[in-house]
Amino acid sequence: MRPLSQRGMRRLVIALTMLAVVLVVSGALAGWLWLTGIGVWVLITAFLLELIYRP
Repeated sequence: MRPLSQRGMRRLVIALTMLAVVLVVSGALAGWLWLTGIGVWVLITAFLLELIYRP
């Protein structure tokens, strides 16, 4: 199994960030705190991946 390339990791971080934004906004509009919480955890994961996987 090959490690992800720089471009692949960048796409993953961008996709996770966009997913987090969608989850947080939809959770806030619907008033569902659990959906907002999942969005926040996805955003934390994206930022941690960005910090850890710096070449």
